[in-house]
Amino acid sequence: MPNPIYLDYNATTPLDPRVFDVMKEWYLGPPANSGSRTHVYGQRAKDAVEHARAQVAEVVAGQPEEIIFTSGATESNNLAILGLAAHGEATGKKHIVSTAIEHKAVLEPLQFLSKKGFEIELAPVCKGGYVDPDDLVRRVRDDTLLVSVMHANNETGIIQPVKEIGEVLQNKSPFFHIDASQTFGKEDGLAGIKFDLLSASSHKIYGPQGIGALVVKRRRNTRIPIACLVHGGGQERGLRPGTLPVALTVGFAKACEIAVIESQSRAACALTVRKELLIGLQTVEYTINGDSERCQGHVVNIRFPGVDSEALLIEIRDAFSFSNGSACTSESYNPSHVLTAMGLGEDHANESIRFSWGQGVLHVPLQSIINAVKDLSFEL
Repeated sequence: MPNPIYLDYNATTPLDPRVFDVMKEWYLGPPANSGSRTHVYGQRAKDAVEHARAQVAEVVAGQPEEIIFTSGATESNNLAILGLAAHGEATGKKHIVSTAIEHKAVLEPLQFLSKKGFEIELAPVCKGGYVDPDDLVRRVRDDTLLVSVMHANNETGIIQPVKEIGEVLQNKSPFFHIDASQTFGKEDGLAGIKFDLLSASSHKIYGPQGIGALVVKRRRNTRIPIACLVHGGGQERGLRPGTLPVALTVGFAKACEIAVIESQSRAACALTVRKELLIGLQTVEYTINGDSERCQGHVVNIRFPGVDSEALLIEIRDAFSFSNGSACTSESYNPSHVLTAMGLGEDHANESIRFSWGQGVLHVPLQSIINAVKDLSFEL
């Protein structure tokens, strides 16, 4: 049987063959530890890593020294949030503002800090799926340590007003962290957003899994006081010890290089698929969750009234692969915290699925989905 059509690009993207080509050299070539600077192999690896650092920085018009390589956006989020805890305790700033729709990679570190005496305040979102920037900024106090807001929601694709928030926070004391795992290398304009910390992941932009970055800016020429979470070496400016995976690093950099060049053509193609998909679904009843005007072009969260999403996924799993929530919480059958935060009841949230697509998807044959929706709604 042919493989199912993959429409779960927000969970992970396929590896670009051009990325794999540059990685093969490092997997099959001489040993490469960028920390071994006393011989030619170590120096070669170090040069490759520093070149990769510059390529990743280019996505946000940053400097190479601002890039801290991590295992992915989850680790980057943890480093940004938990790494500031000691500074917060030392300065008496133990209030953190975020939103109700953040990824678990942000919400769970915040929950951990709440058990350590930090006050966590989660701003609500409107029915359209985005936070009111004025409401969020009004929550900032003199003792606020950090504001953390995702750039685009992983379940709905709704872009958050991080540009507006960043502009205001530049004149205030809290640090501003953006989880850009769904927009880094995809959305134009990242370079124009004011932030202190930004999380990115390679496998969302056709790079390898297991590598990502935390962009750490300097504020008023002062290093942001992040403390390392793991001890055992001085790599990555003392913030992330351990031997850097050179092959993954250069693969991430290659994915960034390609993304910078192809972002506009990819976006145009994604919008064409989106338009076709929504037109094709008009033979069945559906509603879009979130404000379509604020949604990324390659993702849509759809509710089929009367159709249980789990049943739909099982019904067409041989033909399609997509999801009804975040991949990090897919083992749980609880309704999406993102959709319930947007005002959907539990039943409506459980009728919702997410399509996300990208490079290689030019057309989505919808008939099997339409048939399954009709069959399941008839059964109910």
